[in-house]
Amino acid sequence: MTKKIVIALGGNAIQSQNATAAHQQASIRETMDRLKPLFEAEYPIVISHGNGPQIGNLLIQQSKSDSPQTPAMPLDTCGAMTQGMIGYWLETEVNRILSEIQSDKHVGTIITRVEVDRNDPRLHHPTKPIGPFYTETEMTQLKQSNPESVYKEDAGRGFRKVVPSPLPISILEHQMINTLVDSGNIVIACGGGGVPVVRQSHSFEGIEAVIDKDFASEKLAELIDADTLMILTNVEHVYINFNEPNQEKLSDITVDELQRYVEADKFAEGSMRPKVEAAIQFIGQNPNREVIITNLANAYTAFEKHTGTHIHL
Repeated sequence: MTKKIVIALGGNAIQSQNATAAHQQASIRETMDRLKPLFEAEYPIVISHGNGPQIGNLLIQQSKSDSPQTPAMPLDTCGAMTQGMIGYWLETEVNRILSEIQSDKHVGTIITRVEVDRNDPRLHHPTKPIGPFYTETEMTQLKQSNPESVYKEDAGRGFRKVVPSPLPISILEHQMINTLVDSGNIVIACGGGGVPVVRQSHSFEGIEAVIDKDFASEKLAELIDADTLMILTNVEHVYINFNEPNQEKLSDITVDELQRYVEADKFAEGSMRPKVEAAIQFIGQNPNREVIITNLANAYTAFEKHTGTHIHL
């Protein structure tokens, strides 16, 4: 049976030491070359991706050019802008791969809105740093013009704005995405965790928040009834007690075993923990679903079960 796959690309798949468009496009070219065997296997695929460095740079640009003539755009709009930019780069390279393997598939990007609950308690506890660093004086001035904004000191490097990171409850475009995938297309969606929105009367409005990419990817995989959620990060396996003398590699593990490790606080918050929590949420009680967590270099060999961490019921 053909498996429907959601591939969640980590920031290392796009990020380059050099932030120019050319260098980031080169990184994406290398990433798509790594994934070429999956495209050759003709699996139905959805690709999601991070946008941390890109939206950070965009917010700096917006801040520096802010004026009555060129007003800075709000965070939700900047998120949509980076979805379009990175989606365009990804489309270009996926098209190249499809041409090389003589596939008649098409690829497209969906600017994705992710619904969150306006009563989510996380909306009242900003934790996610975004944008440029400010001195204490600059931060005080910014607070005067926007007293509701929250800033936190970041490791002696200055102050950064922090925003909430609520949990996704739905993907507004999931039916369209599923239709496109089931019609044989490759879809790029949920870039940067998607644009967070809340229900407003008969429509939705964007909010100033950032949704974790892994949770958004999990929700999308759930809604389109994917078989496999592949989370690509910077390590080949998930570990407990990572970087400690008693570090232990996890290769094949059940949801129940993984949940016990989560409850024992074996995974770092803001690093591996969201990934394993997303894995647990996706599989639930469905015996037909699996999650693979590995690095980009081993994506296909992990899919073939030769490496990586495999999570199942």
